[in-house]
Amino acid sequence: MNQLSELSSGWHGRLDLAFDTRDGKTQVGHCNAQAPLKFQRPFYPEGPAVCHGVMLHTAGGIVGGDRLSTNIRLSESSHGLLTTAAATKIYRSSGANAVQTTTLTLADHARLEWFPQESIVFNGAKYHQNTTVHLSPGATWMGWELVRLGRSARGEQFEQGEWRSHTEIWRADHPLWIDRQYIQGGNIMLQRQHGLANCPVVGSFAFVGTVVDIDVLNQIRAQWLTQLPSISKQTHRTKIGATRLCEGILCRYRGTSTVEARKLFMIAWDALRKSALSLAPHRPRIWSV
Repeated sequence: MNQLSELSSGWHGRLDLAFDTRDGKTQVGHCNAQAPLKFQRPFYPEGPAVCHGVMLHTAGGIVGGDRLSTNIRLSESSHGLLTTAAATKIYRSSGANAVQTTTLTLADHARLEWFPQESIVFNGAKYHQNTTVHLSPGATWMGWELVRLGRSARGEQFEQGEWRSHTEIWRADHPLWIDRQYIQGGNIMLQRQHGLANCPVVGSFAFVGTVVDIDVLNQIRAQWLTQLPSISKQTHRTKIGATRLCEGILCRYRGTSTVEARKLFMIAWDALRKSALSLAPHRPRIWSV
């Protein structure tokens, strides 16, 4: 299949969601989905104030030529927690790029917790993802990105293809966090110690929108040191760190396990949920971990 035919055969999916509040309840005021994207019925395990939702990719994976667009808006004081039904598989491309674009717009004092499950980027895949978050005054966004390069459980390495991730978070015309990542299959930085050191899993976790106290950062780091040996089977290969942003916090992971990365990031998530959102930890019910 050449690049032109792959482009013509790719999915052009779309998901448009809008959350609003009525009598203290966050609810879905608008939902429009175009295959292969879909949104499940929302639910409220924490009560009416926080709306949990699950996004689906019904085609089973993303291929070269796919164009997927997600547009989510939250009204004033609404609160959403969104995840995906399963890991996202990015299949090998014969030439065309697969592109996923996400735009998240939060009104005053809105909160969004954005925790899609991991992406598995097959050898030979060409995948670009672009995420833009617009925050109004008092709004906060918290989310992560977990990526496995190659199907490492079957010995596959990321020898060809490319993965690009571009995230921007803005308040009015002021950038709060801009992050660009690019990994090329077969590049020497995949093996070098200053790169990925042969670790197939990378991850980022960020909370953006308000200043995080240094005590919260120190608490997260201390819990990692205490719990890492029980979480990780290969602690010597795991690298994790956290730093404060001007209005938030950023955590990075490099290692061998998406389960390990998720558990470590959840320590930060729990601490920030308590300190910044005044909420107890609450996992999406579809997660096994």
